[in-house]
Amino acid sequence: MNMTMTSPDDAIDLSQPLKVYWVPGCTACLRMKEFLNKAGVPFESINAYEDEAGFAALAALGVRRVPIAARGKHWADGQVIKDLARVAGIGVSVSIALSPPELVARGSRILSVAHGLLGRVPEEDLNTLLPGRPRSYIQLGCHVFQVLEIFLDLVESGRRVEFDDYFQPVPSSVTSRSTLLTYCGAILVRFNEFAQKVAALDPRAKANVYYGEQTIHEFLERSVWHAAQHTRQIQVLVEKSIGPVSNGLQHSDLEGLPLPDHIYDDKVAL
Repeated sequence: MNMTMTSPDDAIDLSQPLKVYWVPGCTACLRMKEFLNKAGVPFESINAYEDEAGFAALAALGVRRVPIAARGKHWADGQVIKDLARVAGIGVSVSIALSPPELVARGSRILSVAHGLLGRVPEEDLNTLLPGRPRSYIQLGCHVFQVLEIFLDLVESGRRVEFDDYFQPVPSSVTSRSTLLTYCGAILVRFNEFAQKVAALDPRAKANVYYGEQTIHEFLERSVWHAAQHTRQIQVLVEKSIGPVSNGLQHSDLEGLPLPDHIYDDKVAL
């Protein structure tokens, strides 16, 4: 059987069940599930970390990543809402609320908040694993900054974005809270330097990313809210350890970003 990513010309058999593959703590997985729930689209929920048969079925489609929504032989990456809607059998209008300069400003603010929060994570908690997946607090902290570093690599050097880019290991130099802050601080400086040049960005240019057709504007929005969602998670973890923080994310930092309602997952709690 020819397993294919869905395109506008594909005929999708909507009588086939919709299967949704996800893992805990995955920002786009959570957004995909919430989008379908809000649209009233029934689906079979498959945690690819826990369901071996489900993961095998996903691999049989020719893909080994999440988030994926599939009907029969057709599938879509859940990061691209218009493709997800097509597989779901519903119409959708997708727009971006914030301009590139505003998104970049939000990215700078989010990284600054994340850096401050990481400075308050107790040293003994850095290697604690998050619920439902093999990712530690120190890995999550690096990941927040790597998300926007990946964006910078694409727009500044034309480097194609691959799935594995989002699973970079913690650098060997990062072994403590202080070295984590040094590593993340360098990426923050780089992003702030880019912010001074954002006017030269062509938001309509194509973004060379693994998960489908995206403009630079769409990929920038995805990168910023991706980092924001994980920063929300770090804030929860910090507040569980030391109590409320006064300099964390505010409503104004998140307004206009297409964030999920849940902070970690709708099935797995932090």
